[in-house]
Amino acid sequence: MTRHAPLPAQSGALPVDPRVDEILVQARHAFVEKGFDGASMQDLARAAGMSAGNFYRYFNSKAAIVEALVTRDLEEVEREFAAVVGSPDPIAALRATLRQRLGEDCDRDFPLWAEIMAAAARKPEIALACGRLERDVVDKIVHILSVGCDLPPDEGARRFAAPARLILLLVRGAAMQTSMTARVDGELNALILATIDRLIGEAISIPSEMTS
Repeated sequence: MTRHAPLPAQSGALPVDPRVDEILVQARHAFVEKGFDGASMQDLARAAGMSAGNFYRYFNSKAAIVEALVTRDLEEVEREFAAVVGSPDPIAALRATLRQRLGEDCDRDFPLWAEIMAAAARKPEIALACGRLERDVVDKIVHILSVGCDLPPDEGARRFAAPARLILLLVRGAAMQTSMTARVDGELNALILATIDRLIGEAISIPSEMTS
């Protein structure tokens, strides 16, 4: 049986500080309510119940807040995907996790990330933070599919990198949909999920010699 290294631990974790957590919770709400560009640093400080001067002691820019949100989300992704890898059927667990992300989590998280991704197209510092999150998610999907198929890491990367990127694009497209409508349309959501399931099924059924 192929041995795989565990999922890599994330660097740059934020210090445990309840005040930081509260600021990020309120920043999420403000970005969704006012838009990334519409929410000023003063708005964010007010939402957190802080003076602007005190707020700047924690975060000196909206880009810094996005970097912290990315770090928090990476920590959550790490926990979710570690549970997937450790499950009896990692590929089935991956499908279930993606269904959850595109189902009950879409109303909570997707409006925020739709705003942030739109800002990333205009602001290089935001694009860097989003790119870090997306590369990590792709790497983890590749790792899970490799473990599920008992493939060596190098072969798994060759075989699953493109499908993993396409899965991410579909999830990102669902997030952007929430910026145009109140929520992801149920029929569209079902189609996205069916497409992801088909992508995974096709990727794991392709003979390895066809991907070399």
